[in-house]
Amino acid sequence: MAATQVIRSEWTKIRSVASTVWTLSLAVVVTLAVGMLISALSRHEFGTMDPRAQMSFDATLVSFAGMTLGQLAMIVFGVLVVSNEYSTGMIRTSLAAVPRRATFLASKVAVATGLALVVGMATSFAAFFLGQAMLGSLRTSLDSPGVLRAVVGGGLYMTLIAVFSMGVAAMLRSPMLSLGILMPFFFLISNILGNVSVTKKVGRFLPDQAGSRIMQVVPRAGDDTPYGPWGGLGIMALWVIAALAGGYAVLRRRDA
Repeated sequence: MAATQVIRSEWTKIRSVASTVWTLSLAVVVTLAVGMLISALSRHEFGTMDPRAQMSFDATLVSFAGMTLGQLAMIVFGVLVVSNEYSTGMIRTSLAAVPRRATFLASKVAVATGLALVVGMATSFAAFFLGQAMLGSLRTSLDSPGVLRAVVGGGLYMTLIAVFSMGVAAMLRSPMLSLGILMPFFFLISNILGNVSVTKKVGRFLPDQAGSRIMQVVPRAGDDTPYGPWGGLGIMALWVIAALAGGYAVLRRRDA
């Protein structure tokens, strides 16, 4: 089967599965709703903050507060795109139709990544503009230094979260197992490692901790992170590449 036919087939699979469409929709709604809420609360509470907190207030980052929950839906999307076929047994039919496993996985990841990128970018820009509207006089503008980079970076961050999840799902081949590892990793383990002084230097190199740096415009007081916004996104990209490589290795060596 030609590569274009495989890509067309993968697009049909994603589009026809209601759960993948709903998870992307949920990512958008949750990110925007929570971002607007936190932005409105931040405007209300700004006057009660101490001077140090006011100096490091990041209007751009505040508007992305919803991405913490929005990435949950992107993780689910990435897992479902890859593991749905394993849970239904359709993977045997797919691999029979596309015996070249590199082509099969690359086409699946390419289609899902393109979709995640479109949704991620649209969500990031919408979250920024809606969040700034809620911030009122505290708002910043897209042409301020570092802001456009942060907004574009927010879309890239959401995309990479989804792709990383695809790689993990390709390795584990089970939606329940993949979600059972990814959810605690991003929402518990990573936060603990990134905030406990003993493990902080290790935690900052985890994919979400490093990647989220791209959305930060105003440096935090006392921040000694050894990499910048693009460096952090680069570290996250290395995690993604490693996950995809692991997924391909498992797909190549194991039967459906």
